[in-house]
Parts: sequence; structure tokens; C-alpha cells
Amino acid sequence: MKLARVIGTVVATIKDPSIDGLKILMIQPLNEKLENAGEPIAAIDVVQAGPRDLVYYTLARESALALPNTNAPVDAAITGIVDMVNL
Repeated sequence: MKLARVIGTVVATIKDPSIDGLKILMIQPLNEKLENAGEPIAAIDVVQAGPRDLVYYTLARESALALPNTNAPVDAAITGIVDMVNL
């Protein structure tokens, strides 16, 4: 599981038909201490996350498997919203 925080939204006037109607959010990957870890990523949102939400996400082929069309050309997908973290 990879953790991230939602930091913004992406507006796309033209999208691939397989992701039409799906929201794209910018997420900031985090490490286990919830500190920034790497560059922000644009990810498809399938769980209705909102601004500043702590989420977990998938990368590569697993991202498309979370979408209604599993052949969609995506590299990242938000697959869950985190309620609580215990370290």
C-alpha cells in the first residue's frame, strides 16, 4: 500500500473515452512518517476522495484494474481513503 495526500485536481478538456467521467486528482506520495516522498502524481479517483484526504493508491497495471474499464490507459489510481494511521 502506498500512501499519499490529495493536493489538487486536474482539469482535462479531452480525455480518453475509457476514463470519461472519472475525476483526476493530484496526490503527493508520503513515506511511513507521512512526510513528502517524491514528486506529485496525477491519479484517477475511484473512491471520491477530497482535498487534503489521506489516501492509498496503486501504480502501473493494477491501477487500470480498479477502474470500470480495465483496459484504460492509466498509470495511477486512488483506491482507498485512510481513516486512521497507527505507527
